[in-house]
Amino acid sequence: MYIVNLLFPDFSLILLGAVLHRISNWGAEFWTGAEKLVYFLLFPALLFYSTARTPLSFDTSGKMLMVGMGALLGAILLTWLGKPWIKAAPMDYESGMQTGYRFNSYMALALAARLGGEQATGMMAMLIGFGVPLCNLAAVHALAHKSGGLFKELARNPLLIATACGLLYSLSGLPLPEVAGAVLSRLGNAALALGLLLVGAGLRLSGVHRAKALAGYFLAVKLLALPTIAWLLGQWLGLAPSQLQLVVLFCALPTASSAYILAARMGGNGPLVAFMISAGTTLSALTLPFWLWVLQH
Repeated sequence: MYIVNLLFPDFSLILLGAVLHRISNWGAEFWTGAEKLVYFLLFPALLFYSTARTPLSFDTSGKMLMVGMGALLGAILLTWLGKPWIKAAPMDYESGMQTGYRFNSYMALALAARLGGEQATGMMAMLIGFGVPLCNLAAVHALAHKSGGLFKELARNPLLIATACGLLYSLSGLPLPEVAGAVLSRLGNAALALGLLLVGAGLRLSGVHRAKALAGYFLAVKLLALPTIAWLLGQWLGLAPSQLQLVVLFCALPTASSAYILAARMGGNGPLVAFMISAGTTLSALTLPFWLWVLQH
């Protein structure tokens, strides 16, 4: 019942988003506008609020960050190691690589909030803040074979900017004004609910007519291998149970919905990536409970 109570509210919102997208006549403009609202305003507000209120101490969170980033690097390596063995068109493979390690930030913070309140949300925001540039760097490199313009793109990423500003504010030691905290808190609450609805609205379980082995490999890397690496590293470094739970669930999340946008913008196979995002989100309804069960035993 603990696992059901933890995951059911979030997956209910994802399902509701899928239903609303199918039965409503709101049009593509509505959903596109909602995505921009969450990405450029609501979610950055939540990231800033969460990190600004979290005391930054590498004595307590440094090991957790090492485990999270080490696991992501391991998954990035696995996506490259599979290239000689998986029969697929080069651009199909390179488009799908990012789905093996990128993560859904909306689900990450929603789960963290239910797991441990503000403290867990702040630590998850730090994992997101360090993970976003690493995953974006790897994803763009795989598609472009060069890093030209990459740092410019990272410098204007709203999620990265918000997290960096929040961490700097936390380091300053200044208290967050009550009025600003109330506004940011309300924006953050809206971000989680609307973000999960948008995850459901973006589900597309059709469009893959080839490269099934490719899709299966990257889904296995993301939902099974990546959290396994995090669990083993966390055990080896002796992470506290609460931090181990947080970082393993961070690594077990389905891939980011923005992976489709990157693939389409850089000339990749957009429909294939959209399928893998949707399949991963659907399968995570089974794999996330499994990892929660493992962490409870």
